[in-house]
Amino acid sequence: MSIKKFGSAHWEGSVKQGRGKVSTESGALADQPYGFNTRFEGVPGSNPEELIGAAHAGCFSMAFSMMLGEAGFEPEAIDTQATVTLDPDSLTVTGVHLDTTARVPGCDQAAFDQAAQGAKDNCPISKLLNAEITLDAKLTG
Repeated sequence: MSIKKFGSAHWEGSVKQGRGKVSTESGALADQPYGFNTRFEGVPGSNPEELIGAAHAGCFSMAFSMMLGEAGFEPEAIDTQATVTLDPDSLTVTGVHLDTTARVPGCDQAAFDQAAQGAKDNCPISKLLNAEITLDAKLTG
């Protein structure tokens, strides 16, 4: 049985002067405004790339926890930032850089690195994206 989740968007007007709103099924986002200026001109507000970044960071962190667990380690904390790069000329997402720090008691560097790489390669959002995905992973405490 497949799991299906949805997000939705409403847009009004031209691409540069128009405005949109995005929402999620859970209500975590409800009519969050976005527009050309928040996406391409640095104006504060949401945009599709930051939403992809949040989704990728969340997916990677869960997958990393699973991979560590399969290796016999339980993480105390995993913090991940996913930076999405959009080429404004080609309007293509060209890359995502995952920067993660994890506190994993008793975990050695080799097991940590293997779990991080496995999560990067196999989380569902990584598999979805047609972009170069890079990773910096730091083991603490």
